Amino acid sequence: MTDVVRPFDPWKSKLCTCGEKYSFNPYTGCMHGCLYCYATYIPRFGSVRLKERLLARLEKDLRRIDIEKPISMSNSSDPYPPIEKEHRITRNCIKLMKEYDVKLLVVTKSDIVARDVDILSEMNSCVSVTVTGFKFAKILEPNAPEPEKRIEAMKRLKDAGIPVVLRLDPVLPFVNEEEVEEVLRKCDFVDHVVTSTLKLRGDSFKRIVSAFPRFEKIYKELYFKRGEKIQNSWYMPESMRLEIIGRVEKICDEMGISCAFCREGFLFKAESCDGQHLL
Repeated sequence: MTDVVRPFDPWKSKLCTCGEKYSFNPYTGCMHGCLYCYATYIPRFGSVRLKERLLARLEKDLRRIDIEKPISMSNSSDPYPPIEKEHRITRNCIKLMKEYDVKLLVVTKSDIVARDVDILSEMNSCVSVTVTGFKFAKILEPNAPEPEKRIEAMKRLKDAGIPVVLRLDPVLPFVNEEEVEEVLRKCDFVDHVVTSTLKLRGDSFKRIVSAFPRFEKIYKELYFKRGEKIQNSWYMPESMRLEIIGRVEKICDEMGISCAFCREGFLFKAESCDGQHLL
């Protein structure tokens, strides 16, 4: 049995299209404060905490796992919180993973990731960076680095030969969906795009309509009346989701970039949703 490296999606969601992989979070909690966050069920999620003896526990797990399966870092808390600049926990974990020839998928919303370009470029790695838009970034993701900084970090990674994935995720109806094309055009250098529509939970609904009260009525209609609940999240009607996702895919096709969808239940043409095919 492993400790800090665990199977991804142990609940085996029918909507998950990821290949087999592991999940690893160097930190507990996240400081970005994203209104749409799905991981706020974790106690004290808004504060970042260190994990005791993390490197020793990680190495113990690395000796046990199937090294042919990639490790995804991170799927709940961002691996590059501001305190990473001082503590360098994630960097030290990556160094250790390099020694074990890990296939590494990095998922972040921080430009700090570009600091580790020296190690990541020497590994079998792929970096996914979330950019949801520009106009409402400070409202939707109040404590995350500016989208422009994230894009610059992606360019640095790409220039170093590291495969880069844009996570245009989530697309919020009537909030950032008008910026979809702008985001894609500014990230036209990426190797792959993964996108999804907003899925609501009770707490994320409250946060979003508190910031955008004019959408409270229509969100109730779209999600709770016309939509459907799948596992723990509320989805928009399938036709609306397909229209939004289709728009992203069409632009990606025009740009010659592969595109996939995250937990939407729709088929896509890309080899993987999360960028595993780039490893």
